[in-house]
Amino acid sequence: MNIFEDISLEQASSLVSKSLHKSDDGELYIEDTVSESFIYDDGRLKNANYDNTKGFGVRYVSGEATGYANSTILTKASLERSLSTIMNANRGKSANQNIDKLVKPEALYDESNPLNSLSFSRKTELVQKIDNFLRKQDNRVKQVSVALAGSFQKIIIVGKNGEILEDDRPLVRLNISVIASEGTRMETGSYGTGGRWNYEKFSYEDFYKEAALNALDQANTNLNSVNAPAGEMTVVLGSGWPGVLLHEAVGHGLEGDFNRKGTSAFSNLIGKKVANDQITIVDDGTIPLRRGSLTIDDEGTATQETILIEDGILKGYMQDKMNARLMNQEPTGNGRRESYMSLPMPRMTNTFMKSGKYSSEEIISSVKTGLYMVSFGGGEVDITSGKFVFSCTEGYVIEDGKLTTPIKGATLIGDGPEIIKKISMVGNDSKLDDGIGTCGKSGQSVPVGVGQPTLKIDNITVGGTN
Repeated sequence: MNIFEDISLEQASSLVSKSLHKSDDGELYIEDTVSESFIYDDGRLKNANYDNTKGFGVRYVSGEATGYANSTILTKASLERSLSTIMNANRGKSANQNIDKLVKPEALYDESNPLNSLSFSRKTELVQKIDNFLRKQDNRVKQVSVALAGSFQKIIIVGKNGEILEDDRPLVRLNISVIASEGTRMETGSYGTGGRWNYEKFSYEDFYKEAALNALDQANTNLNSVNAPAGEMTVVLGSGWPGVLLHEAVGHGLEGDFNRKGTSAFSNLIGKKVANDQITIVDDGTIPLRRGSLTIDDEGTATQETILIEDGILKGYMQDKMNARLMNQEPTGNGRRESYMSLPMPRMTNTFMKSGKYSSEEIISSVKTGLYMVSFGGGEVDITSGKFVFSCTEGYVIEDGKLTTPIKGATLIGDGPEIIKKISMVGNDSKLDDGIGTCGKSGQSVPVGVGQPTLKIDNITVGGTN
C-alpha cells in the first residue's frame, strides 16, 4: 500500500530517515481505513453508513518533548512541510539512539477486507433474520435493535531509520438489544460479539441464534429481578466480561505513562506485593483473532504477552517506545493510537487475570449471603487512583451458597488497587469477553479485550435500590 500521490514509499522512507536521524524516536504513520455500520431497529433498516479515511502523521521525539503533524493531503510537499514543522519545534539535544531493523512477525489474523465477505443484501438480510428470530421466540419481545459494524485498517509505519512495516487489520462486531415486557414492566437485555475475522461467521445460523438468545435471556431474567440490596457485602464476579472492571480499575494504572509520571497507585512498586498470591494478570496482544490483538502495535513493535502481576507481585508495566526509553525499560508492544491524527501512548490490548484453582461452584457455595454479578454496563473510573463506580446489568442474590433471585439497579463502588487485595478465591475458568471492548484514554478510543475467571471479593460496597 502507498497512498501518496506523487512519491513512492521508498522515497517517503528516505525523507523520514533524513529528517528524524537526530531524534530519540519518531515515525511516519500512514493509514487507509474503510468502515461501515448497519442498524436495524424497530423492524426496519434505520441506518447504513460507509466511510473511507486516509491520512498520515509524523512524529519527532526528543527526550520528553514530542512534535506531531498530520495531514490528509497525500503529496510529497505535504509530507515535507509536516516533517519541517516538527523538526523546527524540536531542536533540543538528542541522544541519537540507533535501533535495530524491525521485522514484522506472522500475522495474527486474515489480512483481507471483511467488508467484502458478505454482499450488502446478505448483511441486511442477516440483521433482519435476527430481528425476526427474536420476535418469534417470545411474545413478550416488544423491540429489537441489531447493529452490525466492520472496518479494515491498512497501516504502514516508516521508522526513524527508514524501516518499513505494514499491517492489515480486519475488525467486525455484532450487537443485539432486546426490550421485553410483562404487564406494565419493561426490561432490556443485550449481547455483543466480534473479533478480527470477517462477517461470514455471524451469518451461520447457530452462531447468530445463540447470540440472539443470550440477549433475550438477559431481558427475561431482568423481568423477574428485584431491587438490589445496598451496603458492604461479599460479591462474586463471573468469568469473562466482568473483567472490564479489572481493565478499568487496575489495568490503566499499569500503563507506563502514569507510572513514569508517578500518578498511578502502582508507581514505584515493581517487585512489591500488591495482591493476593492467587492473582496473576497479563496483557497479551498475540492471541489470534481477538479484538484487542495486533500483529504490531502502532509504533511497529511486535506485540507480546506482558506479565503485569504474578502471584500477587507487581512485575512490570505496559510500555510504548517513549515511556520505555525514559524509564530504562523495553517497549512491550503497547504503543497504540486511534488514528493517524493521534499520538501513540501506552494502551492495553487483551488484559486479563489468569485462572486459579477453584471451580465456580466452589466459590459460589462458599458464600452464605452476597451477590453474583455476570454482566456490567456503564461506569466511571479515576484512572490514576483506580476508584470506580460500575453498573451491573445482570446479577443474582446468593443465599446459603446458592443463586436465587435476579437483581437490578446494583452498582459496585470501590478502589481497584485495594479491591484486588480483597480477592480471596480465584476460579479455574478464566476466559476473555466475547469481543466488544472499547477503551477510552485521553480522548482516543481503541478496541480491546478483557477477561478474568470467577472471583470472590470478600468485602466491597454495593450501591443498590433497597
